[in-house]
Amino acid sequence: MKARITLATFFCAVVAAILLAGEVAGVKMPDTLTVEGKTLKLNGMGLRKKLMFKVYVAGLYVETPTKAPEAIISSEQTKRMQLHVLRSLRASQVTEAIEEGFEKNSKAQMGALSDRLKKFSGMFADVVEGDQILMTYVPGKGTSVSVKGTEKGTVEGKDFSDALFSVWLGPKPVQEDLKKALLGG
Repeated sequence: MKARITLATFFCAVVAAILLAGEVAGVKMPDTLTVEGKTLKLNGMGLRKKLMFKVYVAGLYVETPTKAPEAIISSEQTKRMQLHVLRSLRASQVTEAIEEGFEKNSKAQMGALSDRLKKFSGMFADVVEGDQILMTYVPGKGTSVSVKGTEKGTVEGKDFSDALFSVWLGPKPVQEDLKKALLGG
């Protein structure tokens, strides 16, 4: 009997480790990473699909994990959206999708955000399968963008970060099941 319990305990531990490890659609992401001296934890990750195509795997990293989207959006903590690209995309495809998310979730603030959104959109480059896009908010500094391992710049303002993270976590997210996955669901 004791051997069965031990084997069952071992099996549960292995399954838990697999479930806790960040892997979606063959893409692995670490459970934690460090940004500006802060340890960020993988809040959740999911697959972005458009029609029948796999577009990217997104991982959301935060200092304080939660299933509450409003808490993540409005929090004054370091956070990162990490996109692992699964197909070739032109820079314009990436920026059009983000701009659409801004319009859907932050329409009332677009006047104040438009110049910074234009700057942000100019930071993107064409990407291919395997490339990564990192968008990282650091309180007091702003939202930095890295594409294919190259820092592209920083956009100032907490309001900009709130609008950006709303693209995935807001009331009208880019994809509802992706939002749920990013929230650990």
